[in-house]
Amino acid sequence: MHADLRRRRRDDAAEAGWPDLADSPFRADRDRIVASPFFARLGGVTQVVSAAGSGLLHNRLTHSLKVAQVARAISDRLLAEPGAAELIGKLGGLDPDVAEAAAFAHDLGHPPFGHLGEQVLDRVARHRFGLADGFEGNAQTFRILTTTDVRGPSAVGLDLTAAMRAAVLKYPWTRLHWPEPHPRTMPNPPRGAAEPADAPGTGSAKFAAYSTELDDVLQARAPYAGVLEPWQQTIEASVMDTADDIAYAIHDITDFHRIGVLQYAAVATELGQWLAHALELAELDSAELAGQTRRPGRSLERLRRRLHARDSWIVDDDAFADAVARVRTELVDGLLAGGFDGSIEAEQATAAFSARWTSRLVGGMVVLESPTTRSGHVSLRAAQWHEVAVLKFVHRRFVLLRPELALHQRGQASLVTTLVDALDAWLGDRDEQSRLPRRLHDLVELAHAEYGELAVSAPELLVGATGERIEGEDAVRRLARGRAVIDFVSSLTDRQAASLLEALSGRSSQPWSDSFVL
Repeated sequence: MHADLRRRRRDDAAEAGWPDLADSPFRADRDRIVASPFFARLGGVTQVVSAAGSGLLHNRLTHSLKVAQVARAISDRLLAEPGAAELIGKLGGLDPDVAEAAAFAHDLGHPPFGHLGEQVLDRVARHRFGLADGFEGNAQTFRILTTTDVRGPSAVGLDLTAAMRAAVLKYPWTRLHWPEPHPRTMPNPPRGAAEPADAPGTGSAKFAAYSTELDDVLQARAPYAGVLEPWQQTIEASVMDTADDIAYAIHDITDFHRIGVLQYAAVATELGQWLAHALELAELDSAELAGQTRRPGRSLERLRRRLHARDSWIVDDDAFADAVARVRTELVDGLLAGGFDGSIEAEQATAAFSARWTSRLVGGMVVLESPTTRSGHVSLRAAQWHEVAVLKFVHRRFVLLRPELALHQRGQASLVTTLVDALDAWLGDRDEQSRLPRRLHDLVELAHAEYGELAVSAPELLVGATGERIEGEDAVRRLARGRAVIDFVSSLTDRQAASLLEALSGRSSQPWSDSFVL
């Protein structure tokens, strides 16, 4: 691995006369990301539910800060192990600054209202605008870093190093076209690479770049040719990905404990019933189990079976049972049993739980020379892997599936859809061309130049949502208009999206004055 190739920026020629605070190119990458307005906006973007009016819930910014903290700790720990450090060198290297910067950047592309907004924008992008790439938060992150942010020397992206760009490719493939053969066709595809069961033919469910940024992907991955498979994460991407899992598993749990959503009785009953009746539950056939999902212990048994189906490379029933028992002891009987009343004692108990689990999971990291397609080169050991799975189950089962959250999210989905429609109508009004928001106008021109270039240089990449070839200037302009609207809406905060829709619909009595939007 040539260090100079990892340090290669997107546009080396543009660096002349551009002052960075740090001499290290990787530290400079980190500084550019943290200084970006796209990073600042994460303070107004939902993590799970809107944090507006509450200092107790994480938003995407505070989540990213904690992921960066964990990524740095993992990097330092792995590099301190002689055996691991030698293997890491063979696999492309690990610089803590790169892993930390990737963690800061990993959620830049998340739209208003988090994953709910992501799903809505993907559906609208494909069905309304015919964009085969749709919308994906990770791919939008890469687009921001390489294209739509203008804080780098060339005014196109941030001009980051190859190592940094490769480190944010959590799913290093495009939705449909790269690499060839595409990982979605593998017998056991990498996580996220398989097509959604309810949308065959649409490409991978998760991916890290749109076709418009494929050149940047190829340049970023060039230093790893012959070292990693095209579909494999770099070491630094794997560290970032695992750190994200750890932060999500722990900090979202403590958030909902603080606001009283995560209740002792319900979680204790689910985990306790599975531990008491694990052998009996294992004997139930799938149909019978599916019909009993409301009965305690059944949802956890379904998780155990799903893990066997997807991740047989690591799943072990004894390790799963040990993980359930540990979560029952430390989360349910240790944290939830005490409740949260805002006292110093309750805050200390919550902080201690978070610190203890973070330390345990970071201490459970291992570097794998030849991992399964379902894992990166950096992974949790079996015990900790099962514990994260159980913690994430608790969060999903007792937070994400609550009907109150579903009600809230249906309203947010309607808001995003209506906002896209209103902006698209504004773009289509010829009498309003001179009064469009300048930023929206610039995004249209940028997307038009990109799709026009693809039409000439790589027409095979220019396809519609149903796979048809896109030809002709009018068709290219329609794609560009759709991508620009999606870029625009996805860069808003929750509050900006709601306020902009109010203004566009005539419900607001105040003039709009947000310079980042207009």
